[in-house]
Amino acid sequence: MPSFRATIQITGLRPGHAPEEVMDMAVASVGAAHVVEANQLDIVAGVPRITVRFMVEASEYDAENQFARNAAVTMAHGVNTVATTGALRTFRRSAGKWLTV
Repeated sequence: MPSFRATIQITGLRPGHAPEEVMDMAVASVGAAHVVEANQLDIVAGVPRITVRFMVEASEYDAENQFARNAAVTMAHGVNTVATTGALRTFRRSAGKWLTV
C-alpha cells in the first residue's frame, strides 16, 4: 500500500478547544478512510505544523494520489473546526523520498 503524508500549518486555536484536539481531529479525519501510520507536531520557523502519515489502498497511480489529496482536504476541514490553519501539503513516498503530490 502506498504511503502518503499530509501536513498543515496551525495558526491558532478556535475558542473553547484544547491544543491536543488539533492532532486528534487530524488523525480521526484521515483515519476514517485510511490506515494512519504516524503523526507528529513540528515547529517550523515559529509556526506549528502537524503531519499525518497514512496509507491508501493500492490501485492505479493517479487514483492513489487523488485519494491522498482527498484525505488531506478532509483532514484540513476537520482541523479547521478546532483551529485556524495555513498551508496544506500532500506528499507521496517514492524511492525513499517524499515527493509533492
